[in-house]
Amino acid sequence: MVDTTMIKPSPVNSVSNAGAMTPAVAQLRVTRDLHQAEAALDEALIRQANLLSTMVSARRATGLAPFEGQDALLRLLRSQQAMLDAGGELARVHGRLSTISVEKLGGNDECPKTAELADEALDDAAVLPSPRHALPRAA
Repeated sequence: MVDTTMIKPSPVNSVSNAGAMTPAVAQLRVTRDLHQAEAALDEALIRQANLLSTMVSARRATGLAPFEGQDALLRLLRSQQAMLDAGGELARVHGRLSTISVEKLGGNDECPKTAELADEALDDAAVLPSPRHALPRAA
C-alpha cells in the first residue's frame, strides 16, 4: 500500500486550485514557471553546444573520416535551431504576459524593463564550456 500523505500534488496538475488563486499568487507562479522555462531552454542550448563539440572532437580523436556522422551533426544543428526558435516564441509569450500583467493586474515588479545581469561579476568560467570539450589547437 502506498502512503499518499507524502505525495504532494504536481504544480502541473493543480489546475483545480486555480479558482482559489489570488492575482498576486498567480503572477508569482507564472513568473516562476516562465523563468524556469527560459532557463531550461538556455540549459538545453548549452548542453547541445557541448554535445556538438564532443561529437566533432570524438570523431577527430578516434580517427574517423572528416565527414563521418555528418548527418547526425546536421540533425543536432536543426535541433539547436528549433531551440532558438522556441526561445523566440517564449520571449513573445513573456512579452505578452508582461502586457497582460500591466493592463489587467497592475504590473509585475519582478520583471525588469530591460535585460540585466543579476551579477555583473560573473566570470567567464561560468558560461564557457569545460576544457574537456575544447578542440585541440593546431600545431
